[in-house]
Amino acid sequence: MTDRPADERDLVLAAQRGRQEAFSELVRRHQRRAYAVARSIVVNHEDAEDAVQEAFLHAYKAIDRFLPDQAFGAWLHRIVANAALDVTRRRKVRDADELPETVSSPFRDPAEAGELRQRLREALETLPARQRSVIVLHDVEGFKHAEIGKLLDIPEGTARSDLHYARAQLRRVLGDVRSGL
Repeated sequence: MTDRPADERDLVLAAQRGRQEAFSELVRRHQRRAYAVARSIVVNHEDAEDAVQEAFLHAYKAIDRFLPDQAFGAWLHRIVANAALDVTRRRKVRDADELPETVSSPFRDPAEAGELRQRLREALETLPARQRSVIVLHDVEGFKHAEIGKLLDIPEGTARSDLHYARAQLRRVLGDVRSGL
């Protein structure tokens, strides 16, 4: 964009007026965080990419309904979380009788190499999808309980409870990690 607005609100307004390059800039600004949100919910890289793509498409189609006084990132991340949960539900139906790819074959993402990361990934996979989402959004991404509640469309207290139970489960599953280091 030659006259590229630096302010996110201006980008949203321009996107609402049909300027595709403004929406493209919003995508560039939020794609990493959107991927992190999706990845915290789904089991593998491919599903996270699918969820992010679906979320950006939905956001593009719904940009006229966005109120510019809201935080665009929060609005977008809620769409991403919902898309990731949809992908997770679809995968459950598709893979009801199969082992998840990350369990049945070695993990192929070079950014997540190493035995400790693999053990953590396997431990996270023992959690229900919502608990896994809550613990990653809170402990890795730094979201607050209220923000997680809004992203996942659950009460703040449920986010707190899910975090508590997720941490307890990870402590049980990973209890011997410290002794092995």
